[in-house]
Amino acid sequence: MLEPMGSRYRRPDFVRRINAMADACGDARSVVPMDAGEIVDLAVETTGLDDFGRFGDGNWYDRLEALVAGINASNLNVVGRLLTREELLRCVRTRLLMAESWREDPGIGDEVIRAPLIVTGPARSGTTITFELLALDPELRSPRAADVLHPAPPAGTTDEERLAMTQCEQELWADIQPEFAAIHELRSDLPVECVTINAPSFAGSHWPMILQQLGDWSPDPAADFAWHRAILKTLQRGDSKRRWLLKTPGYLMMLDDLARAYPDAELILTHRDPAKTMPSTVSTTAMVQWIRTDQVNLDVLSMMIGNVFGNALSEAARRRREGALPLASGDVRFTELMADPVSSVDRAYAQLGRRVSEAHAAAMRAYIRDKPQGKFGHHRYTCADWGFDAATLREELRDYIETFGIELEGRAE
Repeated sequence: MLEPMGSRYRRPDFVRRINAMADACGDARSVVPMDAGEIVDLAVETTGLDDFGRFGDGNWYDRLEALVAGINASNLNVVGRLLTREELLRCVRTRLLMAESWREDPGIGDEVIRAPLIVTGPARSGTTITFELLALDPELRSPRAADVLHPAPPAGTTDEERLAMTQCEQELWADIQPEFAAIHELRSDLPVECVTINAPSFAGSHWPMILQQLGDWSPDPAADFAWHRAILKTLQRGDSKRRWLLKTPGYLMMLDDLARAYPDAELILTHRDPAKTMPSTVSTTAMVQWIRTDQVNLDVLSMMIGNVFGNALSEAARRRREGALPLASGDVRFTELMADPVSSVDRAYAQLGRRVSEAHAAAMRAYIRDKPQGKFGHHRYTCADWGFDAATLREELRDYIETFGIELEGRAE
């Protein structure tokens, strides 16, 4: 058995004390109750709106109800339930506010999402830094966290206010567990991935990412992408000249769904030694869940991530060899990206018939200079720490490593 999270990390005192409140009140559910109908009623009351509109994503309320039932059956602590309840309420409010925005401007629904460029690859393979570097391309636009969390803020909200009410959530994860900042930086003005965009669909991967067990709730890719298009249309209104830049590692497991949703999309596939990506993915996911619960089953998580990502990487290699990937793609290899970011991105662009402009190259160099690795500390780990054997991983994924020309990093430890 793997060493439990409670032995690896110490919670800040304020988190420990808030969670301990459950002992005085029966349990965490008593301190932070959750009911789907009550959350919807509160969203209606706090926005003054009652029309949820139609975004083509089906019966969102049934998905919300199943999700809340799964949450209530899970073992979230007080802080975890508070964080999750706030997210659910914000998501329902977002649906109301977006519906009002579409009612006031029916042309939003006619917007066309043209040929998005989408970054995907195994988690911890450089997807985030690649995303942030590509976001500097003046021909692309990326979704800021502030815009995604509040795509249709209440009338009169300034951009400063939008950033501020987003930043509180972005900072809270690292407040709850400070080591999270070294794993993944969250900031209201940074581009954010599609997992966050899709949270209000109640159909996508945000919810199983943060919660290990969700009962009868299940994902719905078609509904998820319908909501995704609605968000992008809302944000795009009045600025349709630039292509969208999007990102999430989860797309690696759903390339065909992605191609059905955006048949003219192009991919940037990121690659790294699986002896680095697999344990880091487990540690990152475990940390995201540890923020909300005292009970993270690392043995189950390690096995699940190894199987899901391992199968996806092997399938991507097979389809690349057979010329059967559903979308055009370019490759960014982690070691090359770290050695020379501009050249690495330019090679990936060339595979798609594009080139990095001088302005984009200069912006990338400045960004790397001002954001060195380890800005918030280093995310250190070994394969064994998180349930893997490096030599075994590399052998099992030899086809992936050879197909994409991935450099191995260090000895098999």
